Amino acid sequence: MLTSMAKNKDSKLVASQRNYGYSNEKIVEDSQGNYGYSNDAIGKGLINKDVYFLESALHPGKKMNLKDVVQKPTKAAFLPRPMAESIPFSIQELPQIYKYYSLEPKSAEANLLKETIENCERPAIQGEAKYCATSLETFIDLGVSKMGKNIQLLSNELEKETENQEFSISQGVKMMGESEIVCHKMKYAYAVFLCHSIDETAVYRVPVVGADGTRAIALAVCHKDTSAWNPKHLAFQVLKVKPGTIPICHFLARETLVWISSN
Repeated sequence: MLTSMAKNKDSKLVASQRNYGYSNEKIVEDSQGNYGYSNDAIGKGLINKDVYFLESALHPGKKMNLKDVVQKPTKAAFLPRPMAESIPFSIQELPQIYKYYSLEPKSAEANLLKETIENCERPAIQGEAKYCATSLETFIDLGVSKMGKNIQLLSNELEKETENQEFSISQGVKMMGESEIVCHKMKYAYAVFLCHSIDETAVYRVPVVGADGTRAIALAVCHKDTSAWNPKHLAFQVLKVKPGTIPICHFLARETLVWISSN
């Protein structure tokens, strides 16, 4: 867990990110394609059974565990662009980054920073376009440069904070488009979003109501073409399907943002 790591020029501290959930794991898969889960954990059912699902599940009355949607929001905020651009942010600059934040290279905090930068610098997979935004200005500018000016930003909407994770899908599920950029909030000392678009991916706006009565709008994406995915990917193990055979869907973590076209 990161704790008050980013210093600005006035030596104030930018709050760190906490309680992140699945999102980082969904971006970087291990050699098994299991996103940090062991085969033993998968076999024993120790993961959220609804982490992946089929498109046919998006119908009124379907009950889902939305752990990622109700997770507590983090406090990590964007830095102004001039400040963000003045701070090192690359694998080659890791020694300077550790020095800037007064971190021991082998510490847990240092490892979190390293993992996020590696995520940002990893090559795009087949059919994917990706970038990282480290300031609000960059976040907006890159969205516009990729999709034009007629765009809108979608987010998960939670009526109130709740510990309840069990929700039922309500009437009004709407497919928002198949041309979007999904931006995952990463673990870092300040707000960093890894944004990517993947060919043949649809985004859905899903009204849900919790077992405790809490209402929410949850965002889900369905990947139509999984033929290039690792055959050992967690999704195939959970759903017992093969790559490229059927669309695979998942809900997006609470602080994930999605750019879509307004047209």
